[in-house]
Amino acid sequence: MKKIRVAFFAEILTEDLDGAVRTMFQLIKRIDSERFDFLFIYGSGADTIGNFKSLKIPAISLPFVTSYAMALPIFAKKQMQQALHEFQADVIHIATPSLLGHWALQYAGERHIPVISIYHTHFISYIDYYFKHLPFLIKPVKKVLAQKHKAFYNSCDKIYVPSESIKQELNQIGIDLHRMQLWKRGIDTDLFSPLKKDKRVVQQLTDNNQPVIMFASRLVWEKNLETLFAIYEQMQSKHPEVNFLVAGNGTAFKACRGRMKNAIFTSKIDHSKLSILYASADVFVFPSVSETYGNVVLEAMASGLPCVIADGGGSQDFIKQGVNGFKCQPYNAADYVEKIEIILTNKVLKKHIVEEGLNYSRAFNWEELACTYFNNLQQLAKRTLLMAV
Repeated sequence: MKKIRVAFFAEILTEDLDGAVRTMFQLIKRIDSERFDFLFIYGSGADTIGNFKSLKIPAISLPFVTSYAMALPIFAKKQMQQALHEFQADVIHIATPSLLGHWALQYAGERHIPVISIYHTHFISYIDYYFKHLPFLIKPVKKVLAQKHKAFYNSCDKIYVPSESIKQELNQIGIDLHRMQLWKRGIDTDLFSPLKKDKRVVQQLTDNNQPVIMFASRLVWEKNLETLFAIYEQMQSKHPEVNFLVAGNGTAFKACRGRMKNAIFTSKIDHSKLSILYASADVFVFPSVSETYGNVVLEAMASGLPCVIADGGGSQDFIKQGVNGFKCQPYNAADYVEKIEIILTNKVLKKHIVEEGLNYSRAFNWEELACTYFNNLQQLAKRTLLMAV
């Protein structure tokens, strides 16, 4: 049987860097090499990806976010064209509408090769944070970015979107509904589980046995950190005995430590340690409205940790208000504090929220999602075959 050949373009393929890359590796690890052959073209990561053909091209670190890189296709055109000519792709997968992504889209368009993409990062929502000191530029920059997104994604044959909320937002900027397919994310319920609970680990960090409010994420401004600071300040004022635990690292790490002086910071930790903290804390708070999906919310929920999150971004779709968690007015710290207090004082309701959260999280299965992806690759590849006849 002839293998389906997929050329996969991504900026970064460093496993466990963030939710987007972890999603890619969930698929990469499930590739059936008897059915598929992959060519990976990327800017940053290991020199090879599994046993597949790999072409690593020049990339530069992004300013202020040095762990992230942008691939520079202009310096590798000949190598990419040669590799692609030899590979003869049936389908092209593009991870990001970057310089490399646009190069791949143009290559696919010229040769009538179908394109699949996963909407990993809600870049439009970042503008509010990175242009907050130039507010007059926010609307025009958003408009330009929306137009570029519209042109890019309307040239793709299939776009996986993680939530109905994001799907609606993308449709509002003009991306065709028929191109978008709801494709959520999976969760490893063996890794993230209430069975990982170990209060001793948390008590070693806090040096007490008081309740623990936890936040886990990259520490970058687009995570709505100003609201997180306000939540912390109000909790310190009303309930100074309650611990605040922050797991993660990023460009705003120093600012977070300065604004949350009594909080406990773990910096970046591996998933094994993170799963124990989730299962051992008392409340998970997450005010970010820039999430395309919000893996950390689902991870916390699967760990038996009640979630109090922003009513915005892709994460909001996880929560049925008052049933498996709480959603809050995104920038209203008092709203979050009120919901946190309810969970900390109402043990019956907390138990109900935990149980509902566990039931909800069990429905997210990577095997089913991967099966959908590989079946869609097969369907798209048929178009290439039909055009070649």
